[in-house]
Amino acid sequence: MKLDPFYLIVDSAAWIERLVPLGVKLVQLRIKDQDEASLRREIRASKAVCEGHGCQLIINDYWRLAIEEDCDFVHLGQEDLAEADVKAIRRAGLRLGLSTHDDAELDTALAAEPDYVALGPIYPTVLKAMKWSPQGLDRIAAWKRRVGDLPVVAIGGLTVERLAGVFAQGAESAAVVTDITRNARPEARALEWLAATAQWR
Repeated sequence: MKLDPFYLIVDSAAWIERLVPLGVKLVQLRIKDQDEASLRREIRASKAVCEGHGCQLIINDYWRLAIEEDCDFVHLGQEDLAEADVKAIRRAGLRLGLSTHDDAELDTALAAEPDYVALGPIYPTVLKAMKWSPQGLDRIAAWKRRVGDLPVVAIGGLTVERLAGVFAQGAESAAVVTDITRNARPEARALEWLAATAQWR
């Protein structure tokens, strides 16, 4: 499986409506703390936009809703993986991405036979408090040696200026949140990311 090198992560359908039409081909909808009805609305609106623009939509955490709403890709953190029914996810035909932060988590992830693994944080990140120190670029290469053909997604503190190093170490895709959503001009920054990742597309 090949992932687009620009992996956008946003927390609402409104962001997807703003940014996907610019040419984004891979986006994760990562929403926290909403009721089920709101989540369904967000997923449905996001799915409609992505289907209209040929963009791969990945649902974070809510694998049951992803199945019920006929999505085709879900991403789970380690805590969510421990509670998820991976067999049900596979039976429904969904692809699966998993977060990893250390060797033990990578072992756990690989046992679930995911479609990609994410490694982070590569650099310090302002998004959330992390118990892990920044992984650094060398760690991407180490992960790539262990996973072989499985795609590696780098995440955490990434900017356009840091992309070359990330891809040089073997990452197939670079995930971004705050460098775009907290930018004064999110659309312009997204276009910069699209242009900067074009050589790996």
